[in-house]
Amino acid sequence: MRRAVFALATLAALTAPGSGPGAVKGAARATLTVYAAASLTDVFPKIEPAARYSFAGSNTLAAQIRQGAPADVFASANTTLPQQLNAAGLCAKPVVFTRNALVLIVPTSNPAAIHTVYDLKKPGVKLVVAAPAVPVGAYTLQVLKNLALTSVLHNVVSRENDVRDVLSKVALGEADAGFVYSTDARTVPGKVTVIKVPAAARAKVQYGMCVVSSSPNRAAAQAFVAKVIGAAGQAKLIAAGFLPRVKRK
Repeated sequence: MRRAVFALATLAALTAPGSGPGAVKGAARATLTVYAAASLTDVFPKIEPAARYSFAGSNTLAAQIRQGAPADVFASANTTLPQQLNAAGLCAKPVVFTRNALVLIVPTSNPAAIHTVYDLKKPGVKLVVAAPAVPVGAYTLQVLKNLALTSVLHNVVSRENDVRDVLSKVALGEADAGFVYSTDARTVPGKVTVIKVPAAARAKVQYGMCVVSSSPNRAAAQAFVAKVIGAAGQAKLIAAGFLPRVKRK
């Protein structure tokens, strides 16, 4: 009888959910959902391959979070959007996790003969930029204002939803020039030429990240943030061309 009872107990243990060889102790870990700026498309999966990512313009992602989208972490190409979500109680206090630089790019064939940002004033130049609500679009407007070049906006032929759309238009030769982050320009070697923005006119490009308040995986989300700002995460960001983050006091 004792042997029979033991055998039944053993069988029940082996067939119970989550048991058996290789089973993870406790409940199965949920997959983290990270909403991140399009410019992070190539580097974030290298930092945390197991997460589920949604890459797009930061403004679009922030709007989706406001509407209740099931995100665990929000990583924006600026600090304004996560700060606004934090003020609305939708996001924890954001942290700056990296920086970037805005550059002008032209197709390698450079049909419009653009060699400096001032060449954008040439008549007939087809300039593509991101929409003003997108962080890279706002940075673009800031740089043009700093350079007293807002008149070149008359040459804008399209306003895109995120930085990768701007990059694609220029790389494919559908535009003569466009403003993107330096890290994005690196992803299409041989297809675009980078023209630096004069130092005095550069925008302060900082990325902010926060844990979404409605996340059911807050501990895992906080661990993701810690991983990104940790030594290994920062090394991968720098290897991708991002600039070291500036810690806020």
